[in-house]
Amino acid sequence: MRCPFCKEDDDKVIDSRASSDGFAIRRRRECLGCGRRFTTYERIEESPLRVIKKDGGREPFERRKILLGLIKACEKRPIPIAELEAITERIENRVLEEYDSEVPVQYIGELVMRELKDVDQVAYVRFASVYREFKDINEFMDELKGMLGGVPGLRGKRAAGKKKAAKKKARRAPGKKGGRKS
Repeated sequence: MRCPFCKEDDDKVIDSRASSDGFAIRRRRECLGCGRRFTTYERIEESPLRVIKKDGGREPFERRKILLGLIKACEKRPIPIAELEAITERIENRVLEEYDSEVPVQYIGELVMRELKDVDQVAYVRFASVYREFKDINEFMDELKGMLGGVPGLRGKRAAGKKKAAKKKARRAPGKKGGRKS
């Protein structure tokens, strides 16, 4: 294993343990060249899962791409990297449970969006804008309206706000019920 810092290929394993899901081995290593430490993960290599892209092309499934997409969507948001790694692991496990050899990229994208919607709505909108390839602001607004419709308590607040505005308007209008008399 090459050291990610000095590129020396001489290291020793300091600690080795199973990952939380039991499908990987986490190894803590120390480079004998520069003395720095780094972590590697060993996973069972099964038949390679391939991703069917939107254009019909196929490429190997890479969990790293999911994590990078999550990191990009959550840039400057208060979401710890550990949470993004946990999301990536959940998505990877779900994909491996559902598909044996090929998985549509749309399925992966929908899983990412479902996870982001629960974690951070700003990150969700960022990811959705790239993933869904919005053509104009109207498509973007439709996505936001769909989100706002699903936020608990928001409709009630909107309705209460509209009722207050209607009462104010009625008070200002002379000669109307509830309006001021001049």
